[in-house]
Amino acid sequence: MTVQEKIHEYLSVHRDEMVEDIKTLIKVDSARAEALPGKPYGEGAAEALLAGLSLFEKHGFLGKNWDNYAIDTVINGKELGLDILAHLDVVPGGDGWTKTTPFEPIVEDGKMYGRGTSDDKGPAVAALYAMKAVRDLGFELDKDVRLILGSDEECGSSDIAYYFGKNTHAPMTISPDADFPLVFLEKGSLHTTFTAEVSLEEGLPRVRSAVSGIKVNVVPAKADAVVEGMTADEMNKYVKEAEDETGVKFTVSLVEDGALMIHADGVSAHAASPMDGNNALTALLKLLSSLPLAESKTKTLLHNVTTLFPHGDYCGGGLGVNLEDEISGKTTLTLDLFELNDTKMSGTFDCRACNSATEENTKNVVQKKLSDAGFEPNDSPLNPPHYVPKDSELVKTLLETYTDVTGEVREPLAIGGGTYVHHIENGVACGCADPSVDNHMHGPDEFVIIDQLVMSAEIFALAIVKLCGK
Repeated sequence: MTVQEKIHEYLSVHRDEMVEDIKTLIKVDSARAEALPGKPYGEGAAEALLAGLSLFEKHGFLGKNWDNYAIDTVINGKELGLDILAHLDVVPGGDGWTKTTPFEPIVEDGKMYGRGTSDDKGPAVAALYAMKAVRDLGFELDKDVRLILGSDEECGSSDIAYYFGKNTHAPMTISPDADFPLVFLEKGSLHTTFTAEVSLEEGLPRVRSAVSGIKVNVVPAKADAVVEGMTADEMNKYVKEAEDETGVKFTVSLVEDGALMIHADGVSAHAASPMDGNNALTALLKLLSSLPLAESKTKTLLHNVTTLFPHGDYCGGGLGVNLEDEISGKTTLTLDLFELNDTKMSGTFDCRACNSATEENTKNVVQKKLSDAGFEPNDSPLNPPHYVPKDSELVKTLLETYTDVTGEVREPLAIGGGTYVHHIENGVACGCADPSVDNHMHGPDEFVIIDQLVMSAEIFALAIVKLCGK
């Protein structure tokens, strides 16, 4: 039998045991909670790490708890060649589940349902079984493999910052917390808030208030404004034009003091792919800027912000940062938070910067544009892109291994989001998700296809042999 055939047979035999181990972890609600003495992310996260240590011990691995930030284990104690980095924390269970409750895992039609099945407890166990297969089958390794399981990936990854403050990185790192075949490039990011002082001027018509957005990384589906000094009939002409130009639906209603409430209904999307939505906020700003408002500082600033963030511009053209390169594609940028009241106008945008982005050609350009338009931007740094070349040993070996196991040839992915390895040199996110399958990650009825997870373990095990074997 070939190495791959031996691994495949081993994992097939241990399939049901893997499922039960995953269930053990799913039953722990490990969403971040209030810190407790010795438990930086709360009781549930610490309990999940202890459950992970118990799995290490069950399978004959010696584990170590790093102050309830993370746990780790290795195969043979030799010089490190590879880190596998996964996490045991989850997003909150939430409502709307139909198959089961979030922390009561069930198996149905080849799928396991429960919070963390796909993100990231299932993949963490798949990585453990990959290491177990390599060890139990007696494959000799020149270099060691270390499995690190953290507990704060969903809320900022301070766990890994703590861990690597006390440990050195392996020469190569993979994180089973993304799509197959692997992510070789993660765009940079820039979140900037800008403000300006205003006052409620006496001239009419005027915009009294406006508000939109729920999170900086979510394209807003709704936006509202209150306008004084216009009738509904007068407003409807401008509303119709804005609807035709933006595709966003506007509703106009009368409030108690005779002012008009304007509500915009767009389409939400993740800020990493803003073109998948229809931004209600920028559509509303376009409408407000088209109104025959009385001359005022507020009117000028509304015009300026609309010019900087024109509706339908998802690449930062208004801010002068519409960069593009062959490796990562285009920079994307979307205005996702906004508020206008009688003292202040403020907004916050999310930028996913392409691989050629720098402080000089992105952050500094944005700062000057905002300042010239009358706003004071905060001094948020550019989080640089993360890139591992396609011709690196790590990327080539993982792609080759993916093809060996699946029979499919796929190109590595460039994404707008960030993963656990964003700040780790020579680290890539690899599996366990199939991009063609919606696992309802972070939503109700999250699930993992069990055969997909077993196949992932086979990919990881074969990759370990190729990257660290004799």
